[in-house]
Amino acid sequence: MLVKRLFLLGLALVSARAIAQDMPDMWTKGAATQKEHPNLQWFKDAKFGLFIHWGLYSKLGGNWKDSSYYGSGEWLQYRAQIPAAEYEQVADSFNPVDFDAAQWAQTAKDAGIGYMVITAKHHEGFSMYDSKVSDFDIMDASPYKKDPMKALSAACKAQGIPFGFYYSQFLDWHEPNGGGNNWDFDEKKKDYLRYYREKSVPQLKELLTNYGPLGIVWFDMPGGLTKEQTRQMIDSLRTLQPGCLFSSRVGHDLGDYRDFGDSEVPPVPIPGAWESIYTHNDSWGFIAHDMNFKAPGEIIRLLSNVASKGGNLMLNVGPDGTGKWPAYSVQYLLATGKWLKQYGESIYGTTHGLIPAQPWGVTTAKKQRLYLHVWTPPANGMLRVPYMKAKVTSVTLLGSTTPVKWKQLPEELQVQLPATLPDTRNTVLLVNYTGTQPDYSGERTQTVSTQYTQTEIPAIWAQTKGQAQNKLLTYSHYFGDWKHDNCATAIREPADELVFNLQVQDPGDYKIILEYACTDKMPVREAVVQMVGQQLSFLTLRTGEYDINKPLLYIQHAAGIVKVTQPGSQTLSIKPMTAAGTELFWLRKVILQPVR
Repeated sequence: MLVKRLFLLGLALVSARAIAQDMPDMWTKGAATQKEHPNLQWFKDAKFGLFIHWGLYSKLGGNWKDSSYYGSGEWLQYRAQIPAAEYEQVADSFNPVDFDAAQWAQTAKDAGIGYMVITAKHHEGFSMYDSKVSDFDIMDASPYKKDPMKALSAACKAQGIPFGFYYSQFLDWHEPNGGGNNWDFDEKKKDYLRYYREKSVPQLKELLTNYGPLGIVWFDMPGGLTKEQTRQMIDSLRTLQPGCLFSSRVGHDLGDYRDFGDSEVPPVPIPGAWESIYTHNDSWGFIAHDMNFKAPGEIIRLLSNVASKGGNLMLNVGPDGTGKWPAYSVQYLLATGKWLKQYGESIYGTTHGLIPAQPWGVTTAKKQRLYLHVWTPPANGMLRVPYMKAKVTSVTLLGSTTPVKWKQLPEELQVQLPATLPDTRNTVLLVNYTGTQPDYSGERTQTVSTQYTQTEIPAIWAQTKGQAQNKLLTYSHYFGDWKHDNCATAIREPADELVFNLQVQDPGDYKIILEYACTDKMPVREAVVQMVGQQLSFLTLRTGEYDINKPLLYIQHAAGIVKVTQPGSQTLSIKPMTAAGTELFWLRKVILQPVR
């Protein structure tokens, strides 16, 4: 299937070689393969980008003739196998009269957006700007007869928002020599170099020439070029705007920063400049019947989680064919912007947090400042921050001069939270300190406490023994709905053990729950969980077959209850009871629930 082949190609190039299955070590290695771009710092500091997918597919809204499509609306031509000659007729009535560049830029500004990237040409081949290279563009093929990109680039400049273009450099379903369309054009007869020579590269040069200084050219779905040919293309484009950044999807690890797969956040902090990209609802391009929008609280936590790993979040909005944003996108982005006005200091210009994720939330950092993002306060209000070694001088609610009570112990900072937090989605505390705070972000010891409903421990935090290893599993529930799970795999015999380090703060009974996938190729097997000298044996449960284009199903399997009589350091281990040629399961996480 073409989309599967293209996705696998894109994943290999997009996510860089550092996600090549061996984790956690490979996650923490630098992704840069060349000298850092001198204009990269603004990107590292911006943290929150706005992606906009807008094209002919926006007018169709996920519907073609008598069928409604779900998933990625911008892939509608491919999914419905619409002939190029028929699809181009959609342009005859594409007239986005409600497009208001100033309003778009103002909304982005009010939402706290640090940069904007919009589709100049997606896989459908239609150019959303005035191109002299092709007549299949908004100026020549549609009744709109204006260049919205001119207006938008100027509006973003007026608001001080770095502006950039998305450009699909290889896939082009409208062109006989473009990649991807095998229902109209014979793949064996395509001349990809001719396509690059006659359309792709000339259009990229138009974008880099006619729209002022660009912050980013966001490439997508590389193909058809060798590494040397890609380098030559980049070099020819660099001469036009040396300060413009190129995304990693230009291919062959030659981008200026790293983009992860769609809807993917790395499980641990990653060095260098990188970006996670997410849709606001379920599609990149507008789908009229897609109302599954992320609420403000989801956006805020996603943004702070990405920032805590050291990266940027670029959130997508899909305007409709008239040029209007979905009402919920406007409303929820503005609500996010309101939160950023209060707590933006904890996001913009920060680095990854120096303290690993805790049951209460995550951290971000600046020089001699640590920001505590409190998502889930402890029941007793006593926030415990482990690994705080530097001398703390003050703890306050960010944006407030009201101090909070705190106490520093040799191994942790204790903060007494107010009875009512200012923002239940994410209240941020500012910790000021002197000296140098060691970076414990790579520490794999999980805090466990009765003060939380449950504590989740990602499988990637385990020490793997024997042949056990961590692996990135990618799958889709429906078209374009990519999921990425880091699971412990290759567990076949008792020597293939997973060992989790825990810091148990409170004695009590804890129920241990394993979340895993056990496919049809994995027969039911007996395994054991060990903790505090107690052993829980269990039989694995089947969850169904796995395929990249099918959902990977997980079960939460309660192995049993252990009693902890003394707080302190503990280990939790998981291994099969006997050896076998098949895997035990693919473990996604361990959950510890205090028994109330």
